[in-house]
Amino acid sequence: MNKKLILIPIAVILWVLIYINLTTITDFIVYDLIGLEKGTHLSSSIHFFIYEVPKVLLLLTIVVFVVGIVRSWFSPERTRKLLGGKKQFFGNILASLLGVVTPFCSCSAIPLFLGFIESGVPLGVTFSFLIAAPMVNEVAVVLLFGLFGWKTALIYVTTGLFIAIFAGFIIGKLGLEKYVESWVYQIKTNAGDVEEEKISFAERIDKGIEAVREIVAKVWVYVVIGIAVGAGIHGYVPEDFMASFMGKSAWWSVPLSVLIGIPMYSNAAGIIPIVQALLEKGASLGTVLAFMMSVIALSLPEMIILKKVLKIQLILTFVGVVGTGIMLTGFLFNFIF
Repeated sequence: MNKKLILIPIAVILWVLIYINLTTITDFIVYDLIGLEKGTHLSSSIHFFIYEVPKVLLLLTIVVFVVGIVRSWFSPERTRKLLGGKKQFFGNILASLLGVVTPFCSCSAIPLFLGFIESGVPLGVTFSFLIAAPMVNEVAVVLLFGLFGWKTALIYVTTGLFIAIFAGFIIGKLGLEKYVESWVYQIKTNAGDVEEEKISFAERIDKGIEAVREIVAKVWVYVVIGIAVGAGIHGYVPEDFMASFMGKSAWWSVPLSVLIGIPMYSNAAGIIPIVQALLEKGASLGTVLAFMMSVIALSLPEMIILKKVLKIQLILTFVGVVGTGIMLTGFLFNFIF
């Protein structure tokens, strides 16, 4: 039997033991080992930091591992085959769901876009994938689950998929193919000739471990920085301070948060711990959710990369449609909650 298959249950048991005893361990470090007094700004900030960093990294590791295994069934080639020839709306739904489990980053935006178009995937369906893949990613989901609970994580996934589906559907209905650079439709790739690789379950386990090495190694710094900023806000920003300009009463807070978020570049690992601290200080859920989504889904580097295959009219339409969907989501959740 593969040694890794034996070690995984042991690792899971250790993971569970550390996770369920994290509060006790943190209290011991902050109040007994360091000797800080409970209730002060400093002890509150340090307790927040020491507790959240291992908590988030533990959650991130297990989720990335599982998603890495799932992704081994969804190569870019198989994804293109699944989406090829699909009609609007059904194709938008399928593309959005596949975007959640398919590897994607800004640097792969152009190869994926070219492969989809060459495979006959409609433009609107392609955009549903390009929106869902960065927005509804495992890092964002695990951080939201760990920091806010399953309800908030479910809200995020549901609204993210809704925006991806309907934004792609609208873009498809507008008939904007003329704003794709002409050379895109002339290029031919060999993507359709690539034969699917059959791998064993043990090899899929290796894929999960590889995903942990790649993703966690890439984002852990952002996790620590984001939690450090959140810890400062948590400990030192006065209660309800954020409510004055990010609360429900400030109607302009949602569009302003989207406008601020669009040109920013961060990832879920860096932005969500800050979101947690903002909510604790009086910012409304809808406003903060809109800010987070605009940062993750409309990143400036991705827009710059896509400029190589899309004309400015289509990029502006993309930003406008997605931005509007994010704002409507923000207003809706401010109204409900």
